[in-house]
Amino acid sequence: MVDRSLEAPVPTKSGLSMKTVAIVVVCIVLAVAAPFVLYPVFVIKALCFALFACALNLLLGYAGLLSFGHAAFFGMSAYVTAHAVKVWALPTELGILAGVVVAAGLGVVFGAIAIRRQGIYFAMITLALAQMVYFFALQAPFTGGEDGIQAVPRGYLLGFIDLANPFAMYFFVLAVFVAAVFLIHRTVHSPFGQVLRAIRDNEPRAISLGYDADRYKLMAFVLSASLAGLAGSLKALTFQLASLTDVHWHMSGEVVLMTLLGGMGTILGPAVGAALVVTIQNYFSSFGAWVTIIQGAIFVVVVLLFRRGIVGELQALFDKLGRR
Repeated sequence: MVDRSLEAPVPTKSGLSMKTVAIVVVCIVLAVAAPFVLYPVFVIKALCFALFACALNLLLGYAGLLSFGHAAFFGMSAYVTAHAVKVWALPTELGILAGVVVAAGLGVVFGAIAIRRQGIYFAMITLALAQMVYFFALQAPFTGGEDGIQAVPRGYLLGFIDLANPFAMYFFVLAVFVAAVFLIHRTVHSPFGQVLRAIRDNEPRAISLGYDADRYKLMAFVLSASLAGLAGSLKALTFQLASLTDVHWHMSGEVVLMTLLGGMGTILGPAVGAALVVTIQNYFSSFGAWVTIIQGAIFVVVVLLFRRGIVGELQALFDKLGRR
């Protein structure tokens, strides 16, 4: 009997089925209607954290690398974008680009150090490096210390679209989110994505097939860090604020929670998890510290009853019904 697991990973087709097209159409309709039904800033916040969670999922769900330091990329990109737009008076597009470049640079440094270890050691290294970034943000003069960078101007998109308008800001963030999700979809369904899955499932076998596992993991880490930085830049513009909470370790833990709740290893699962967590924080804010307890209770229920996450379990259910 031939052991098929020893064969090189074969790229899967990325063509969209009718079911996928229907889901995409429904999502687009809901996304367009959302700011007219809900508070626009709330929906923008959900999109920013959805992008952040999708960025982490690219690393965790498809490369099998658990990072507890993604707040460093999210927060530093927010600081750089806020400083570039407010102090240097750069256009909004260049401010966002500056934040993403800094996040990518940090991703190269973090990744080059962390990928030398696996499992819990990898997670602890990323956490330690992120804490170094946190204390840098606390002491650096351009970050504003505990006050952060406030009153960040949103500016104009392409020179004439006023992002101070919440609807204009929403559709700009929505367009960026859709483009980022498309990039993630193309990445995980490419030969590069198939190699990442092979490394996640059995790294020694992937190496024996001739793949440079460290190089692939570093590329995935940098791409994930860049997307996390993009989310941080958008968040800073949305709330016109970059603060220490953006680089705190709690933010890293929160995005891991979002990813696991929605469904690790699915394209839109982390977005669903992010929307759930943001909704809980927004509508249960009057409960004070009980919000954390409510989040913890929901997480326990999902872990016990939905091991694949919300979207992962729904996909498994639909596949089972389809086979029947």
